[in-house]
Amino acid sequence: MADTQEVKAWTYVSGGYPNGLKQSTVRVPRPNDIKGLGTTAHMLIRLKACALNPVDIQMINLNSSITPTAPKKQEKGVVCDFAGIVEAGGRTGFIKDEEVFGLTLNPAKYGGGSLAGMAEFDMANTVAVKKPKDWSWAKAAAISLVWLTARTCIEDVNAKVEDEEGKRIAVLGGSSAAGIYVILLAKKRGWNVIATSSGKNKDFITKTLGADEHVDYTAVKSVRAAIDAFKPVAVIDCVGGTECVGLQSSKKYISIVGDKTGRSSMGGPYTYYNPLSYHAPLQWARWAKGQVGLGEEYDVVMLKMKREWLEEVKETLTPDQIFVDSEFDYDDALKAFERLNSGRCVGKVVINLP
Repeated sequence: MADTQEVKAWTYVSGGYPNGLKQSTVRVPRPNDIKGLGTTAHMLIRLKACALNPVDIQMINLNSSITPTAPKKQEKGVVCDFAGIVEAGGRTGFIKDEEVFGLTLNPAKYGGGSLAGMAEFDMANTVAVKKPKDWSWAKAAAISLVWLTARTCIEDVNAKVEDEEGKRIAVLGGSSAAGIYVILLAKKRGWNVIATSSGKNKDFITKTLGADEHVDYTAVKSVRAAIDAFKPVAVIDCVGGTECVGLQSSKKYISIVGDKTGRSSMGGPYTYYNPLSYHAPLQWARWAKGQVGLGEEYDVVMLKMKREWLEEVKETLTPDQIFVDSEFDYDDALKAFERLNSGRCVGKVVINLP
C-alpha cells in the first residue's frame, strides 16, 4: 500500500447538515505516489482557500441519508470549489508549486474535499486551471462553480436569444452567486436583461452588473406579470419555483434548481429522478412538451466541466468582478456554512485555509 500523510479536514459520515459536519483528520497520498494512482490523472493540492455553494450542504444531506453509518475510512470530504498550490501534478500537466483554482464534483471522496489542508483530486471529476497572479486566493476559490454554471446556462439559451431581435432574457435570482455571472455574461454579449432580487440589491443588479431592468420580488404584486411585460425570449432560473414557467414570449426556460425552492435538498437534474418529490413528473412532462414543440423548451441543467470555459474567465472578468460576500477562518467553517444558508449572501462565502 502506498505511503500516506495525515491532514486536517472537515468531514461527515452521517447526521446531515449541520449536525454531521465536524473537524477531523484524513490521510492523503504522498507527492511521490500521485503519478501512479488510478487510470485517470490525479493531483495533490495544498489548499489555500475554498468557497461554499448550496450544493455542498445538499451533498452532505443526500450522502448522509444514503450511508447513515460508516467506518472512519469512509469519512466524506466537503466543498467543491478550491484554490491552492500543486504539491504533485501527477499526469495532469501541472507541476509542483503552480498556483491553481478549480472545482471537484466528488468532494465526498475520502481525502478529496476542498475544506482541508490538502486534498487528492481525480481529474475524471475535477477541472482546474492556473491562477492569475493578481487574483487573491479568496477570489480564485470563489469563481469556478458559479462561472461554469452561468456559462452553461448562457450557452443553452444562446441560439434562441440570438435569433430574436430584442435579445431579451430574464434572470430569476440576479443577486445569487450564479445569477451574478449570468447577468455579466449576457451583457457582454449585448443582450437585454431583466433580473429579480430584493430591493436592497437593486443598485448592485442594475449599476454594478448592468441589468437593464429590475424586479423587486418583495414589493411587486406579481413577479410573473413584471417579467412577462419585459417579453423575454428566454428565462434563466437560479432560485427554483415555477412562477415564470410558460411565459407567452419565452421560447426556452433553463433552471439550475428545478421546481423546488428549499436549500436543503439536492437541486439540478437530480430533481428529475427524486422519488420522494412530486415535482419530478411535472418537470418530465414540461420537458417532453418542449421537445415536441408544445410550448417553450424546458430543462433543468448542471454545469459543464469544460476546462476551456474556465480558462475564459481569466480573460473575461477582472478581479473586481469576482464577488466575495464574506471570508472565514478554517476553524469557523460552521459559521461560514451558516452565512451561506442564510440566503442573504451577495457573492461567495470563502473559507481561508491554514
